Amino acid sequence: MSNEETTDASRLTEKHCVPCEVGTQPFDLETINGLLPTVPEWKLEDTTTIKRSFRFNNFIESMGFINKVAQLAEAEGHHPNIFVSYSYARISLTTHNIGGLSENDFIMAAKIDEIFAKTAAKPE
Repeated sequence: MSNEETTDASRLTEKHCVPCEVGTQPFDLETINGLLPTVPEWKLEDTTTIKRSFRFNNFIESMGFINKVAQLAEAEGHHPNIFVSYSYARISLTTHNIGGLSENDFIMAAKIDEIFAKTAAKPE
């Protein structure tokens, strides 16, 4: 992955998730740190997960956002862990079958950010 690709979130939103081949290694910390600036609101939980919290005005907004994320996850074939409450949602991304982070997680994070930017939500 070139340096230009690791610093432009729009490049990630143009990509699609692809299944990881058997034996694919998760990203190392250097690669993860190179990609994190493309999704600046996402935080590294450990070397296997990135997460972000979102705030909303009410439960309907929370669920509307999560339903859009669910549709994206189905379309991309890459499913996040989601926690939802009245005016709050937390999303965690990892590539379960390789036990760590892959480009798919950053693609999903960038696309989720794009969905959030289009909602009536307030920043966390």
